[in-house]
Amino acid sequence: MISSCQHATNKRVIHTLSKAMYDFNVKEVTQLIKHIFADKPLLQMCYPFETMESLDSWLNDVLLTLHEALPDIERRDNIIISGEASDNGMWVGCNGNYTGTFTKPWLGIPPTGRSVSMRYTEFYRFVDDKIVEMQAIWDIPELMMQAEVWPLSPSIGREWQVPGPATQDGLSLADRCASTSMNSLKIVSDMCTALGNHASGGVDAMRLEEFWHPKCSWYGPAGIGSTRTIAGFRHCHQIPFLNGLPDRGPISENHKFFADNNYVAVTGWPAGMRMTVSDAGWLGIAPGRQKITMRSLDFWRVQNGLIRENWVLIDLLSVYAQLNVDVLARMKEMTSKYI
Repeated sequence: MISSCQHATNKRVIHTLSKAMYDFNVKEVTQLIKHIFADKPLLQMCYPFETMESLDSWLNDVLLTLHEALPDIERRDNIIISGEASDNGMWVGCNGNYTGTFTKPWLGIPPTGRSVSMRYTEFYRFVDDKIVEMQAIWDIPELMMQAEVWPLSPSIGREWQVPGPATQDGLSLADRCASTSMNSLKIVSDMCTALGNHASGGVDAMRLEEFWHPKCSWYGPAGIGSTRTIAGFRHCHQIPFLNGLPDRGPISENHKFFADNNYVAVTGWPAGMRMTVSDAGWLGIAPGRQKITMRSLDFWRVQNGLIRENWVLIDLLSVYAQLNVDVLARMKEMTSKYI
């Protein structure tokens, strides 16, 4: 069992990174990143970046190119939690927004000259006080939508700047209570198990009301959107998801849950679920029996024994790429001048 002191130490490292990236002095941020990361970390990003070759590659080809496009960039974390996963790995998970003035193109997305915000979820695994692994999904479709160049089907849910926790305690450095953390983890784990009962028992078998607060908020990625209440979650996400991907199932060996007091996080990398696009299709894509996998990095907040908020980022660009839909190429077709 890893001590709560070590979890707190790891969490403070990411708090320090967050503070540095809020001011975002390039030299200071670069020096700090090189100090807190191991020499050869495993760096896994969302599509189109995928696994990076080196820390320098991630810095120069991803982070600093975003800074060039948003020269007054700020990182604003909403949640930073730490915990021990089932593989005994020490993880810190965080989510929030990169925000700034969009002045130069990034990934071919045209600049707006206005303030923009791009949501992120990033997980870091620590060994001997160094980050040895990073998993990150940046909500690139959200930035495309703000530039008015989203080339695919509209979201069923609400598109907005997703808020942080209603309790405003996502950045707490309070001691991690083992019993509270385990209780939160059990509620979320039992809920995920119950969701898997849909294939054999339908909606009733998922027992949603047993786990979800009546006023729950589900904050999905851009391209799906956010919902409120169990009925909203079912209408805007779960029903279309199950109708189009009826055989979806977890890749259980990839799932790593960890908890910090009332917060629970899960990673499934390089993929957390596998499924077939069939029946009604999904996201406006006609069913063709395509086999796909899905990356998702999630946070839940438990309140009085029920899940009150759930932040979900899915690497939708990776999903589309597996379906042979090049979203970035379609975007460029929308914005190119031919006369």
